[in-house]
Formats: sequence, C-alpha cells, structure tokens
Amino acid sequence: MSGNPQSNSRVAYFNGRIVPEREVVIPFRDRGFKYGDAAFDMTRTFRGRAFKLKEHIDRFYRSLKYLRIDPGLSPQEMVDISEEVLARNAHFLTPDSDFWVGQRVSRGVDAVGDEGWDETGPTVIVECIPLPLARRARLFRDGIDIVVPPIRRTAPEALSPRAKTHNYLNLIQADLQAKAQDPEAWSVLLDHNGHLSEGIGSNIFLVQGGEVLTPRSEFVLPGISRETVIERCAELGIPCREADLDLYDAGIADEIFMTSTSPCICPVRSIGGRTLPVPLPGPITKQISDAYARFVDCDFVAQYLKHLV
Repeated sequence: MSGNPQSNSRVAYFNGRIVPEREVVIPFRDRGFKYGDAAFDMTRTFRGRAFKLKEHIDRFYRSLKYLRIDPGLSPQEMVDISEEVLARNAHFLTPDSDFWVGQRVSRGVDAVGDEGWDETGPTVIVECIPLPLARRARLFRDGIDIVVPPIRRTAPEALSPRAKTHNYLNLIQADLQAKAQDPEAWSVLLDHNGHLSEGIGSNIFLVQGGEVLTPRSEFVLPGISRETVIERCAELGIPCREADLDLYDAGIADEIFMTSTSPCICPVRSIGGRTLPVPLPGPITKQISDAYARFVDCDFVAQYLKHLV
C-alpha cells in the first residue's frame, strides 16, 4: 500500500492502496451507487484510539455475509487496514477532536465488457472523517427532540435492519418528514407492528420506574453503542431489557436517551411534542453516561460541550 503518512490532506484506503481522499473515485456503474448494493460500518475514536474496532468489523462482516458480498479481505486484514488509515491521518487530530473511522464495500462495477475499468470486483474503501462535535454540541446542553414520522421502518421480512447497508432511503424519507416539522429534530420510526424501532444510526432507550428498556434487536440495527450501554447497565446493577415499546411507553417514560456512534449517549428533551419531566440529563441517564465515559476513558460530554458557540 502506498501513501504519505504526513500528507497535507486526509487519506483513505481504496481497492488495495492508500491514497488522498480526492483520488477515491467510484465508477458510475458501481452497484453501490446504482442500487445501494453495499454495506458499511463506522466507529469513532476516543483520544485518537478506535473504539471497539473488532466488534464493528465483526458486525460489518455479518452485513456483508447477509448481502453475499466477499470483500476479498479477512476481518483481521480489515482491522489492520483501518488502524493504518487512522495512523496515517492521526496528525490531523487535535486534543479537542476525534474521528469517525468507516469501512465500505460494494458489490462492484456492473461491467458491460468494453469500458476498461481497472476494478470490476468489490469496491473497498476505508476512511476517516472528523466528528461533528460543534454541530452536535448543543444536544448535550439542550437534549434531543424526537419526532415520530408517519413512515414505518422496513419490515425484517423485506430487508433486515440488522444489516448495515447503503440502502438508507426508508430512514432518509422518514427523517425528511420529521425535519419538515422541526429541522433540528431526530426521527425515531415505528416498525410495522407500531412499536418504536430506531432512527438514522441511532437507538432509543426509555427509563421507566428505574428500569431501562430498548426495542428488540430483531427490528433494529443492534448498535455497538447500544451494546455498550446494556453492558454498563449490567455493571451498575440497573435493570435493562429489550421489549416491544410503543408511543404509550414513550409517553409515560421518566427519561429517554439515544445512543449513536458519535454522541455515544445523549439525553432526549422531548418526543412527539411531550417534554420529559426531569432536568437533563435524567439521573439514570447520567449514571449510565458517566459509566460509559469511564469505560472509554474520555469525557465525551465535555468534549462536545467545549465546542458550544
């Protein structure tokens, strides 16, 4: 693999080479572009160290197996490439910043036969992106406002939400509906049974009577941040379980919080126009958030709040 470790622009892995990002150019006949026929995964760094990279790569390979795409690399090779891409971009990090680290694989080019593409097998990309710390900082001060849009989450028997694919149109259309009501809102979709499911890259948790509840993994992408919260609850002795949850449950919840790769765990201020009855973050949300910060050895709440303007 080539690439200057002290490049003046970020670099990415692209089909066997590490190159400047501007050289990562996808052919217009790539099936990921044409059909969303691709999978991806994304973790973040804490103080420049990738979080649960192996777990993210393992989930990524489950998505690829579901799509029947062979990337031509072993999971360990993908881990090693991800670490190298991160290392070659590390000089762009400051004490107050961190990266997303992402892996993407499409089925590749639908070749007619006479175009002369250099690559007709799977397209493989590994990238680093700065976290949107300034843009999301206010969420840790004010909380997230959730809108539940009319569009329902794609049913598992149509396309499993447990695979993290490039086909996000269901989630995007729902998010557009939510943002038509409130441009700053986060969407959380109902599944086809009328139960709460998930948003774009985010999982929802309710706190009721000291118990933490989250939608069943059959109907959502089981986030690594979601998994980390469940682990922290076990560590803290806080009851936590999966359940079928509906708008009634959200309407009587004592606290609500969202988990996602970038913000980790963030309190919810309102859902469907109903303001939560506790100051933010709620006591159990804060207890779990503090345990999460200790686990990753990074006060991610303070990291975000530093970027408030």
